[in-house]
Amino acid sequence: MIRFKRTDHIAITIPKGKTGEARAFYGGILQLKEIPGKHPNWATWFELGDIELHVVEEEGAHGLSARHAAFEVTDLEGAKAFLSAKGIDITYSSKITGRERFFFRDPFGNRIELLEYEA
Repeated sequence: MIRFKRTDHIAITIPKGKTGEARAFYGGILQLKEIPGKHPNWATWFELGDIELHVVEEEGAHGLSARHAAFEVTDLEGAKAFLSAKGIDITYSSKITGRERFFFRDPFGNRIELLEYEA
């Protein structure tokens, strides 16, 4: 069983070279506050209420997309064991300070991230 706590962030993708336009839209027009820092995959992060919006440049629609929803759980290792026992492939990505995380895909190719904040 996986104990979901909350939605942590949503990651959307934009075409390569369009980060400036994304900043103008999300930061300028929608007036979301940008979260400073060097983020994985050179993503731009914004505050979106009590969750984060991660905007990532990605090549066209070739293969499986990196866009995903991320959910905070109460027991990441337990969730990993649960999914592995069900035959779900677990993958990893770059490290983010203060968080442990992994990814999996649903039967339709949608990417899902589960994470737990370090104490």
